[in-house]
Amino acid sequence: MSDVKTKSRASTVQQIVTASGIRAWLVEDYAVPLIAVEFCVDGGAAQDTAGKSGSAGMLAGLLDEGAGKFDSEGFHEQLDNYAIEMSFGAGYDYFSGRMRVLTKHFTPAFDLLKLALNDATLAEEPLERVRAQMIAGIKRDAHDPHHLANEAWRELAYADHAYSRASDGTLDSVAALQRGDLTQLRHNCFARDSLHIAVVGAISAADLSRHLDDVFGAWPEKGSRSVVKDAGLNGLGLRKIVEVDVPQATIQFGMAGISRKDPDHVPGFVVNHILGGGVFSARLFREVREKRGLAYSVHTSLSTSKHSALFIGSTSTKNERAMESLSVIEDEIAKMAADGPTEEELVSAKKYLTGSYALRFDTSSKIASQLNNLQSEGFEPGYLDQRNAMIDGVTMVEAKQVAKRLFEGKKLLVTMAGKPEGV
Repeated sequence: MSDVKTKSRASTVQQIVTASGIRAWLVEDYAVPLIAVEFCVDGGAAQDTAGKSGSAGMLAGLLDEGAGKFDSEGFHEQLDNYAIEMSFGAGYDYFSGRMRVLTKHFTPAFDLLKLALNDATLAEEPLERVRAQMIAGIKRDAHDPHHLANEAWRELAYADHAYSRASDGTLDSVAALQRGDLTQLRHNCFARDSLHIAVVGAISAADLSRHLDDVFGAWPEKGSRSVVKDAGLNGLGLRKIVEVDVPQATIQFGMAGISRKDPDHVPGFVVNHILGGGVFSARLFREVREKRGLAYSVHTSLSTSKHSALFIGSTSTKNERAMESLSVIEDEIAKMAADGPTEEELVSAKKYLTGSYALRFDTSSKIASQLNNLQSEGFEPGYLDQRNAMIDGVTMVEAKQVAKRLFEGKKLLVTMAGKPEGV
């Protein structure tokens, strides 16, 4: 797809409604005989019941491990026979799925997707195999400083909220999961009321509609998910150490952010890019890495979910220089709150963010992913054309105002995994 300045991206998106009322976005593109499908439905780890964390992850891991008449080996043999890429995942807020297939094989591909989503057997052998894989991952993560810092931050920040639970579960919870827990979760969440589908490639609206009805048409209109409340943020100003015998300390830090639909989100996105947005020109990169050699990388982001909005960042540095690194980070955040960005920084950030946007649309899979993200966040296709204009329109006044809103007088919640000195 060409850049938004020369051709409208939104105009290429068809919003289709199937005979059974299923809604989807389609970009017909016959340049390559390939179809990319992305979909998500409300659910995920936030729907795991108390004591059964890891249920959503286990269910996602089992959907392609045997369905209908096919056992696990037979199902994957069918995927291989037709060169179908299919996978499923579970975050805190959504179950997600993706599929890529050559156009000539789209009928068997949608047939297999239908089986996986509606008739996965969740049989004992693959269930125990996936359970063993999850337990091995949990044990491995128990020695990973990045994972430990993140989990400690999440537990402190979200306290008793569903977001505080480990999305992959614990050794005890995963060991206790039963098939019935998974079938109940599937029943609760797999419904059309929160289904979002994006498709890009060589397929007509008529053919796609027919297959979507076949795959999702039997799903109930409404799910029976538990209510998840918006999450408050706890522990601001606290510092917690998770001791790990490693030479470097991994530092995670954060505070409240700005929600995706907030009018200040776009100015906040630009300000975050200037402060620590993962590019060489970011202030934190210059101050922490280039000037002082404290860390190889440092980055921040405005992270949004259905029930929370964060300003979050991380870095890794030598244990003996952990406090120095944190001090530099806090100083730069304070400077941004007090003075905002410079004119040069603002111009450079807007140029980078608008110029790099096209890179998110250079493959059919990337386009489908971007569209599905917009759907789940409640945007219309027109956002594809409006986004760069909104970034270009951010003024210095707006940037300084949002910097104060984000950072002025705020304290970070900080977790460190390692053996940091002087904390």
